[in-house]
Amino acid sequence: MKKTITIAALIIAAIFLSGCVTPEEKQAEQKQPETTTQVTRQKITIAILPTQQAEEIMPKAKELENFLESRVNADIDVYVPMSYSAVVESLRFGHAQVGLMSAWPIAASAKLAGTDVVLSEVREVIIDGEKTNQTYYYSYYVVMKNSSYTKLEDLRGKRAVYASLTSTSGYLFPVAKLVEKGLISKPAQGKEADPREFFGTVATPGGYGPAWDTLKRGQADVGVIAGDVSGTLFKEIMDNTRVIETQGPIPSHGVVFGKNLKEPLRSELINAFMELNEPENNDLMRKLVSAIFVGFKKTSNEEHLAGLSAALNATGYKLTEKLG
Repeated sequence: MKKTITIAALIIAAIFLSGCVTPEEKQAEQKQPETTTQVTRQKITIAILPTQQAEEIMPKAKELENFLESRVNADIDVYVPMSYSAVVESLRFGHAQVGLMSAWPIAASAKLAGTDVVLSEVREVIIDGEKTNQTYYYSYYVVMKNSSYTKLEDLRGKRAVYASLTSTSGYLFPVAKLVEKGLISKPAQGKEADPREFFGTVATPGGYGPAWDTLKRGQADVGVIAGDVSGTLFKEIMDNTRVIETQGPIPSHGVVFGKNLKEPLRSELINAFMELNEPENNDLMRKLVSAIFVGFKKTSNEEHLAGLSAALNATGYKLTEKLG
């Protein structure tokens, strides 16, 4: 009997002790490693059409990058490729998911990469002498202020500099103006208009900044400028040149999304870009790509690209051929 009582006592003691956990032991138990899933934020790369040298744009691009990243659940990386066509190619091959570009590359990216233009840029423009906000704008043939040339017709055989072979405002529409004025012939079916029929030499250094450098160094007699550059560059050019011809209306820049960018990030990004419509945020875009930026408007490929047809018809240009 005594033995039975002893065994029972030992069992009760064991049960009691097993339930008694010291604070240190309890804390140690809580620190036991658990299986957790680490959430990594998606990376979104935004390619911006180059209007100046990349080293001049990138500090301003960083401000936009920080602004968007603070509002979107993703890591935002803004970069400026070396050429207009490189922006399209980066979307085409998935190196970028978002693009900020002009209408002609937008059309090419829609065809080649299946992108959607989701926002068009609203700009402060002057039409018939009145200031208004529109999703289109104009570009200008300019000469230096001390130049003796007063109209395009004076420049036959002279040196011209355009922004880029794939620039909507800096090449496509200005060449279409030459066709419109009868200074060069409208190309035959399957051919492209050639501004060298009128000008002696034609340079396309790859952006408005390099084009302006060429003109102001006296290496060209006439150049082209538009409002889709930084405010500093636009003012510098307009302060030192005279406008001799105007072309447009030109569809404004837009924001395009790649086909692999899914919800909810699509909506988050659209909402973040729309916040740039607030006056206190306008400078983020004005300093970066457009001196006359007012805001963004939601749009579609069909709506935004409608104005390109006349210029493309006049020149016969096909951006896909220039992309190689």
